[in-house]
Amino acid sequence: MQIPGPAFHSVPRRAIWGWVLFEWAVTPFFTLITTFVYAPYFAAAVASDPARGQALWGFATSAAGLAIAVLAPVLGAVADAAGRRKPWIAGFGTLIVLGATLLWFGKPGEAATIAPVLVAFAVGAVGAQCASVFANAMMPALVPPERLGRLSGTGWAMGYAGGLASLLLMLGFIAANPETGRTLLGLAPLFGLDPALHESDRAAGPLSAIWFVVFVLPLFLFTPDQPKKLPLRTAVRHGLATLTETLGHLPRYRDASLFLLANMIYADGLVALFAFGGIYAAGTFGWGTIEIGVFGILLTITGALGAFVGGRLDDHFGSKPVILAGLLILTFAALSILSIDRDRIAFIIAVAPPEPGHGLYGSAAERAYVAVGLLIGLVVGPLQSASRTLLVRLAPADRLTQFFGLFALSAKVTSFAGPFLVAVVTAATASQKAGISVLLGFFLAGAFLLARVRVSAGSGARR
Repeated sequence: MQIPGPAFHSVPRRAIWGWVLFEWAVTPFFTLITTFVYAPYFAAAVASDPARGQALWGFATSAAGLAIAVLAPVLGAVADAAGRRKPWIAGFGTLIVLGATLLWFGKPGEAATIAPVLVAFAVGAVGAQCASVFANAMMPALVPPERLGRLSGTGWAMGYAGGLASLLLMLGFIAANPETGRTLLGLAPLFGLDPALHESDRAAGPLSAIWFVVFVLPLFLFTPDQPKKLPLRTAVRHGLATLTETLGHLPRYRDASLFLLANMIYADGLVALFAFGGIYAAGTFGWGTIEIGVFGILLTITGALGAFVGGRLDDHFGSKPVILAGLLILTFAALSILSIDRDRIAFIIAVAPPEPGHGLYGSAAERAYVAVGLLIGLVVGPLQSASRTLLVRLAPADRLTQFFGLFALSAKVTSFAGPFLVAVVTAATASQKAGISVLLGFFLAGAFLLARVRVSAGSGARR
């Protein structure tokens, strides 16, 4: 039985903005929890030391990635057969809310909370990634093919804007310096949160949950879903059968398959980069929530700008050139991070180390690290946006959600390997720098494979 793929129909502007706001709703989970607030807090305060915290967080990230790798393609195949996407987004959104809320119970210095916190984080991460699979599959029904790059880029830009807004809220009104008890705006934390107990850091979880619930509503209210195709029981049987067939015939989709393999590798590097960037800064420079949060704000601003412009570059130059350029720049950035230490830049240039009281990013090494972060922000948005668009243009229309499931699979099937390798190398060497060094290979290998993908001129993926 052939199930037709999603077809574009003219929709009201509010329907498009409802879809775009999904990115605004889900991104704070990654911004506040995975990268800039909760993960560094866990490594610095909940775990016994930053290196062990980086290793434990890496193992939890890899476990979540393995679960996503198993679930996403199967669920994508079932959703293709069933037709509707919104029920799946609602179900996995519930996991986001549950996992993020439970992070509140990760108390500093209490070893008994470590395992529950890591499980809660993994549950929320599975929910966020799987919900995104089904939201992505709604794209072709909202805009014509020639505007997919712009829609994808606008979505990523909105996601960065949501991350920025949540960071500003967190730093300005909730997260406080444990020494002064004041937020970045000089205010006492909202709700009487005690900075000495790191309650303001722990609040990143519940804040992300509330944020998602509020801002995902326009998607459900205004964005049309695909019509129901098959009953759920029939859809499960049909979806599993077509997924088996698709996997068996992947060699027939040579370029889509090669792209998924490339994405598997470079997405792995991105997962590790996001997971450990804040943790690395906390361990190297002793940054707290304020320093990492401001760094996150700066990176998010450049990320939003990069994603917005990147969508237009995608439509003009094509998805593949945008991704290749991004991977080469990320390789340079990862090497630059490794060259920066507390008292050294570019491996050999000696500088004064950070000193208490020298102000925000008072040392040359800290400013160099921030500069590299801004460069990463500029290119990651276009790279991720163009990857999503390239898949839409390479995948068979009648199996689009399956391929987005495979896209999530390719991004996650070895995503446990990246954080796992970082964790293993960090644990074995007791060196955060040695752990981060594995990222270079992922970006270079991904670029090599992507260069071999053939993109037809008529697909809109190149110009």
